[in-house]
Amino acid sequence: MASFQVFNQTTGDRFSCQDDQSVLKAMEQTGLKCVPVGCRGGGCGYCKIKVVEGEFECGKMSKAHVPSEAIEKGEVLACRLYPLTDLTIECLPQPAAGLSNRQTKTTALR
Repeated sequence: MASFQVFNQTTGDRFSCQDDQSVLKAMEQTGLKCVPVGCRGGGCGYCKIKVVEGEFECGKMSKAHVPSEAIEKGEVLACRLYPLTDLTIECLPQPAAGLSNRQTKTTALR
């Protein structure tokens, strides 16, 4: 199992992420917040970030929130993002009207 460093250029934070762990989970375990959290399973689109540098793979994500053109630009959901190298990420601003205070828990299979 490999561990990679993730640098968040939006906040200046740096944290470790295992290759079998989502960036969102690693961020939460470190106590950092950069994006709102919703379903944790790739369906709601709340935790969208941009990978500025580094290689990664993604689990299944809603095409309504992350079309293939977005993935090509590095715009992915943190809950379904798994590092293959060290990463530099940028948190994308979310429209406040699209977010609710309701949070759900979903078990995501990888």
